[in-house]
Amino acid sequence: MTKNIFLVMLIFSTFICGVNSVTASAKTNSESRPFEEIYPQIGYKTVEEAVKEFENHFKKDLKLPLRLPPLNFTHHFGRFTDAEGDINDSLELEFINDKSPENNYFIFVRPIEHKIPIKDKRIVKIFKLKNGNEAKFINVSDSFEALVFERDDWQYMFNIPKKISKKVTPEKLVEIADSIDYPSKKNNPLE
Repeated sequence: MTKNIFLVMLIFSTFICGVNSVTASAKTNSESRPFEEIYPQIGYKTVEEAVKEFENHFKKDLKLPLRLPPLNFTHHFGRFTDAEGDINDSLELEFINDKSPENNYFIFVRPIEHKIPIKDKRIVKIFKLKNGNEAKFINVSDSFEALVFERDDWQYMFNIPKKISKKVTPEKLVEIADSIDYPSKKNNPLE
């Protein structure tokens, strides 16, 4: 079990570093090639396509937040990772700005049964969401912070670079998490 947790954390760390380096290399190449050419080559699609693949794979609906951080984004992409076996299957949504490279925002979603464990030493602050669930604001690395919470059988992680933490505070991320609480047409008895 400890070996599996270590493996998941190693994969997650590699994934974050890989995303960071992809973003960095995309920035240096963006002068010659736009993001809409680069990102599809590394497996990204539209957010809608990636979410649909994710939902079809797990045969469950996914609710995304209605709010975004108070930043300008020029692009948004999604990627569903279907690893061999469900333990590392996840959805990644990336919001970027080709004119302001610091404007990065990531949403990672995984099934709760394969959630990434959060070590107590990483927790900076704990918040209570509108639905009563707990959200943990964590220090992911020297470069990233995240709000992690669970709802509807999913573990969500809203990840931001520390460079923008004055614009996107933990409280703003909680507001974004709370914006998931909206009525769904599927559960609406009036329709």
